[in-house]
Amino acid sequence: MLIGNVGKEPEVRYVDQGQPVARLTLATTERGYTLQNGTQVPDRTEWHNIIMWRKLAEIVEQYVHKGDKLYIEGRIHYASYDDKQGKRQYYTEIWADNMEMLTPKPQQPMANS
Repeated sequence: MLIGNVGKEPEVRYVDQGQPVARLTLATTERGYTLQNGTQVPDRTEWHNIIMWRKLAEIVEQYVHKGDKLYIEGRIHYASYDDKQGKRQYYTEIWADNMEMLTPKPQQPMANS
């Protein structure tokens, strides 16, 4: 489970017979604090690569933008590839199973009849 802010506009692609897949970065921040001896521990931000499939990807494409706050439930997915020099590169993604948008929607002005 993660709660954080979208770092840049999500990317949505269509793969295998038109299945949408969304990719976004999510920043989570652990707030800083002061130790008993007065030492200041600063905020620490971690960046997560989030992958969403099918219906979640469609929702992301329509409604999610840079800066939005999201609640994500998912599972960790580890993978690797060989770069151009033949060196093995490893990366970690979160494959989302559930998402809630936590950023309030802007209020629409009331229409006068």
